[in-house]
Amino acid sequence: MFHVKPTDFWAATEVAVLAVSNQKGGVGKTTTAISLGAALVERGSRALIIDLDPQANATSGLGQGKDRSRTIYGVLLREEPIHEAIVPTGLPGLDLLPSSVDMAGAEVELVPAMAREFRLRSALRPLQGYDTVLLDCPPSLGLLTINALAAADGVIVPVQTEYYALEGLAQLLATIDAVRSRLNPSLEVLAIVLTMEDRRNRLSLQVADEVQQHFPALVSQVRIPRTVRLAEAPSHGLPISVYDPDSRGAQAYSELAAEVLARLAGRQPIALGSPA
Repeated sequence: MFHVKPTDFWAATEVAVLAVSNQKGGVGKTTTAISLGAALVERGSRALIIDLDPQANATSGLGQGKDRSRTIYGVLLREEPIHEAIVPTGLPGLDLLPSSVDMAGAEVELVPAMAREFRLRSALRPLQGYDTVLLDCPPSLGLLTINALAAADGVIVPVQTEYYALEGLAQLLATIDAVRSRLNPSLEVLAIVLTMEDRRNRLSLQVADEVQQHFPALVSQVRIPRTVRLAEAPSHGLPISVYDPDSRGAQAYSELAAEVLARLAGRQPIALGSPA
């Protein structure tokens, strides 16, 4: 499934920085960032979620208000120290760098900024005390997402098992390829994660099989089911592992965390375009 390379990139770094990205909205991106982060903590890691989305759904989904004075906006645009904007969540070991309404203008404000693609990478340099940093990207391929890809070691791509699942995926993978060529040579796709799978729905299963056939080396073994409890958890400001630890969604993300840790620990994902 993977081609092991002579040097293991993640073994050489203290923190694994993972961008959770898909420019298509409604695919479970924020749910994956929150749920995976919590599941990693449940397995003994210390994780930080950075909310790069102007909608700030990861911020509210972890029980934080969107009107904070210190957020990712100040870190990116004013070069404020990153540790001053990080806040704890209700789950020990899981911290958050929140977003805010100010981020709505960040894409435009970054355009004239010096080293605009590397603002996040520079901000992350002094970061200590975490095993994993998860970047919850906005549903677009603008400068905020480019910042995430330029700073990341790997990308997790949530893909909903619906009719248009492959629409835009090729564009995202091409963008990742371009970022790797020009900005971040170490960037790789860690996993494509199939989300909102309904095993009672024939189309859902067909789409999952189609994505698997197109990207056999990249699709994770774990698939995330469509469940009411997963949909409810953000409204309570809690990760699914805290809201309903015995639910199918919590179990799926726990298994995904184990798979992610295994990939980070011992294997290197193949580059785009390499044979499966």
